[in-house]
Amino acid sequence: MKKLLLLIPIFLISCTKEIATAEITTENDSVIVSDGTFVESDSDSFANGKVILNDDDNSTETDPTFRVVQGGKITKTIDGNRLPLKISDEFTSSDQQYILQIKNFKGKKITGKIIPENPEMNIRFNQIKLPNGEFDGPFGVDLNFEIDRNGEIWLIVGKNLMASGASTGKFSIELK
Repeated sequence: MKKLLLLIPIFLISCTKEIATAEITTENDSVIVSDGTFVESDSDSFANGKVILNDDDNSTETDPTFRVVQGGKITKTIDGNRLPLKISDEFTSSDQQYILQIKNFKGKKITGKIIPENPEMNIRFNQIKLPNGEFDGPFGVDLNFEIDRNGEIWLIVGKNLMASGASTGKFSIELK
């Protein structure tokens, strides 16, 4: 019985979740988190000294642009104060989704255009998530949408299931 009482605290201590450790390399300005999630930031974010790895309530994201790949989803986070801008990325499989999270969006309208490297590429703005949590869509390669309140919006880009063509390759998104 005494052995059991000694083993319980050891078991509880060993089961506590550790905070993910990260390795920052300045050569390619990327961050690899030990839980298997790959986080990549734009080349200017580390140089500005504002790289933030966690999303705690205590942290504020002032500048960085992060790219996180998890399964078939690519999520990129930017600050709304950086608009207008052009972002480039690539789909490597046909079932991937690209989620562009724009924090602190303060405009009345969002305008976007997807420019694929291959004109035959079949992707579009599938949905927009508004600051109030509602979704709208689908759209085409062009997006013009009135935003009624400030906050975080998401632009979700993916394969257009209503048309044929390749959904892999490089593309750019221009936002205003």
